[in-house]
Amino acid sequence: MNDIADTAAIAASEHQAERRRKPDWIRVKAPTSKGFAETRRLMRDLKLNTVCEEAACPNIGECWTKKHATVMILGDVCTRACRFCNVKTGMPRVLDPMEPVNVATAAAEMGLEHIVITSVDRDDLPDGGAGHFVRVIEELRKRTPGTTIEILTPDFRGKMKRAVAQIVEARPDVYNHNLETVPRLYPTVRPGARYYASLRLLEEVKNLDPSIFTKSGIMLGLGEQRLEIHQVMDDMRSADIDFLTMGQYLQPTPKHHKVIDFVTPQQFDALGQIARAKGFLQVASSPLTRSSYHAGDDFAEMRAAREAKLAKAAGKQ
Repeated sequence: MNDIADTAAIAASEHQAERRRKPDWIRVKAPTSKGFAETRRLMRDLKLNTVCEEAACPNIGECWTKKHATVMILGDVCTRACRFCNVKTGMPRVLDPMEPVNVATAAAEMGLEHIVITSVDRDDLPDGGAGHFVRVIEELRKRTPGTTIEILTPDFRGKMKRAVAQIVEARPDVYNHNLETVPRLYPTVRPGARYYASLRLLEEVKNLDPSIFTKSGIMLGLGEQRLEIHQVMDDMRSADIDFLTMGQYLQPTPKHHKVIDFVTPQQFDALGQIARAKGFLQVASSPLTRSSYHAGDDFAEMRAAREAKLAKAAGKQ
């Protein structure tokens, strides 16, 4: 019994030491502002979940202070068990029929110019939750027609084409689906998903409606190699993905995948330059970058970049 207790104590001590060694460039202040409290209260009052909380995002203090929050629909329990993700896994509850209305109410009360909607995986639902995404988009268009809408969906395993067609018809402004990591690491990091199936999903969005911006992201620090990152960029460009995000993976708990490397800001900058040279309209690359971090500002820049590109092409004709 003592040996077991000693082993547990050593493991806990090693994890705490690892957390203490976190570099200065990814340390953030604890949220304490009035804006943070107001955002939290609104989410509670409307019974909305946020990925900011569920995924333990390091930027929650900054974003919520500015009254920016990424709403997580379809409940707070995921049917997958990815080794990087802090969202609960298990059998989800029934859908809240008021959730689409409540999301639109939150967007209106916060005065959002741009909103990001994500979700848990719902492999238990016949459409994977696609219809619920559509209802959320429709309610937002009714209540806050000036708000641009960015969605971050799961891969809709086994029902992708029909699900994507439903959502594309509702016309979100940005369709995001994260590849998360390089193909070699999928069996250990994202075992319930398939790399090329995720690429095909984003390609399908463009096939159905080229005007919708597509976006994807990867985490760094999981043990990927530099040339593997370059290959992911090339694969994304082959699928005509407009926007790439790259950020540092942080281990949520001792049970999750370990951080293999802390990638420096300089390395992120260099990778960002390579990505821009490959033709992405927009690139966000820094240790604290997350899918929805500064999403509104990034969307405005991406839209301007597309307009400039189209104007340049027209001028050459």
